[in-house]
Amino acid sequence: MTTTATRTSATALRLGVAVVAAAAVNAVIALTASSLDDGGIGVGLNAASYLPATVLGLLLGTAGWFLIARRAPKALRVVVPAVLVLTWIPDLLLLTAGATAANVVGLMLMHLVVTTAAVLALRPTLRDPATAPAAEGVQQVRAHRG
Repeated sequence: MTTTATRTSATALRLGVAVVAAAAVNAVIALTASSLDDGGIGVGLNAASYLPATVLGLLLGTAGWFLIARRAPKALRVVVPAVLVLTWIPDLLLLTAGATAANVVGLMLMHLVVTTAAVLALRPTLRDPATAPAAEGVQQVRAHRG
């Protein structure tokens, strides 16, 4: 198997684990927020809402990660937290629609979980520019030997 295929399959595996882990943690958050959501509207706290959103969030985060990582990997340090904060704006606006603080905090935590899962799964895809040529040289030697 080639190095690129190995890296791609490893990334796919990490993303699969990230989806399962994020879905599990979001389920716990949703159950907790629902139990504290006394008299609220409970937006986004049922599995039919948060499970597809978890998968979609990871897919969109992955696409954005790779678009940015190719051109300006250091920008991820600013973009990732900024995007996370932007996702919290609609959550906070739910307070005006009758959502309780428990509902809103639950959704904000869910966004944090998806972001964390994506970063942990995708961080190994970043290459350190200082060591990349040396690592590629070692891989080429290994491939040539055998």
